[in-house]
Amino acid sequence: MPVDPALVGTRYPEFRTAAERGRLRFFAKATGQHDPAYTDLDTARAAGHPDLPIPPTFLFCLEMDNPERGAFLRDLGIDIRTILHGGQDFAYHAPAHAGDELTFATEVTDVYSKKGGALGFIVRTTRVTRDGTPIATLTSTTVVRDPKAAR
Repeated sequence: MPVDPALVGTRYPEFRTAAERGRLRFFAKATGQHDPAYTDLDTARAAGHPDLPIPPTFLFCLEMDNPERGAFLRDLGIDIRTILHGGQDFAYHAPAHAGDELTFATEVTDVYSKKGGALGFIVRTTRVTRDGTPIATLTSTTVVRDPKAAR
């Protein structure tokens, strides 16, 4: 099933979530963040942060908190056995910290095919804001293999 270019512009319901300190500490340790500002509240505050800063790429984890995270694939009738994670990019605009209530707004910004339509690519852009202030722009690419395409 080729991916329909008419998907470009499709928006998904916004959702809000916040990072809690325990998750941030765990992620920082798991990803090798050695700066104690990511795990120790006193160190973070001494460095000028109001709370533990959100480590790089953790916003992708928060995006996964979306209770409807699989809706776009389900709505398109795409079998998850035919997809791959094709890429992830982050553009940061302002820092975020533990306890910040963040809003995630996602839309499909590009659709294209390769290999004669055997592979479809869906690019989604998620704008992350805090009280309307831009925090980051997340861009993710999902690759969809057409199960009917010749191998």
